[in-house]
Amino acid sequence: MNHSRWKPARERRASGGGSEPPEIEAERAEIRLAMAFAKAVYDRRKALGLSQAQLAERAGLTQAKISRVEGADAVPTLPLLRRLATALDASLTIDLGQDHEEVAFVARPAA
Repeated sequence: MNHSRWKPARERRASGGGSEPPEIEAERAEIRLAMAFAKAVYDRRKALGLSQAQLAERAGLTQAKISRVEGADAVPTLPLLRRLATALDASLTIDLGQDHEEVAFVARPAA
């Protein structure tokens, strides 16, 4: 098949030429949320000037675990979320809307 005849899935969906099954859409939403969380951890760690090893030490985790979190390869538990928020000197805000996900670490005010 000629590559020029391929239409990206996004174009097909936009033109009404087919939508994904609900389970695929749900999986994509989970991936977007995991990536949003990974980016939030990375961004906050960088803002504090910490290495993965330094963040791991502050959180009582291994550097490999921080790497998995930042790579969106780990499913965070509530205790892990708390440990990371504490280690990053921030509050964790997660906004799960119908059509969007937002994850942010908000710096705590200096005491």
